[in-house]
Amino acid sequence: MRNYSKTIGALAAVTALVAGNASAEVEYELHAGWSNEYLFRGLNLGQDLIEAGADVKTEVYGVGLSAGAWYGSFDNSKLPTALNQDVRQLDLFAQVAKDFGFIAGSIGYIYRNFETDEFNAHVQNPPSQEVVFSVAHELGYGVDLSLTYFWAIEGENDGYTELALAKSFELSPCVRLNCTSKLGYQVDEGQLAALTTKVSLDWGFVAHAKLSPFVAYSIALSDDNDTWYQGSKNQIVGGMMVSVGF
Repeated sequence: MRNYSKTIGALAAVTALVAGNASAEVEYELHAGWSNEYLFRGLNLGQDLIEAGADVKTEVYGVGLSAGAWYGSFDNSKLPTALNQDVRQLDLFAQVAKDFGFIAGSIGYIYRNFETDEFNAHVQNPPSQEVVFSVAHELGYGVDLSLTYFWAIEGENDGYTELALAKSFELSPCVRLNCTSKLGYQVDEGQLAALTTKVSLDWGFVAHAKLSPFVAYSIALSDDNDTWYQGSKNQIVGGMMVSVGF
């Protein structure tokens, strides 16, 4: 509860800073979606993911500020190592970013809380926190390269890095094709985790709203008994997301 309160306090501080700068333009987005599988860093955490979230971002004195919340519900009863059936996850996050021209950098924070119907669910699924460090650079021709390191404050992920390439294609004034590939690396174990490629289609069917069907394919690169990736397999995931910005 103490960590949760600290997170709420940080989000309130960001809101107060934005409110104090009358010239700051604040953008909001609400989104909801469904996926046949909860794919997290190349791992299948469960089936039938229903998710919803809210994000807010602005820029103050050349520094980007963003924060938000994400809620997901999924079923992990079909997994070999399942301890529960219905799992609910709440993520709270905030980020500070700066674009230096030749490179962009950011520092963020993520708090994750898990709930299930089991009596000892808090022990089985303890909350986790991460500090996120990221740098990004545009290679040219609309290709973006980024490197992100997730440092675990507490929990069992013990450091995780993603190298990502992203490219977007404008097919029409209201349709855009997005392609992203992410290579995961387990820092403390010194092992690759998974290579995940996602393709999504953003259709702006009305002003300020879009519908985004997507498909992702993840190739397992580790099967070490001492890591989360024990018994991991290749995964294919499909789903749909609807977003509204204002």
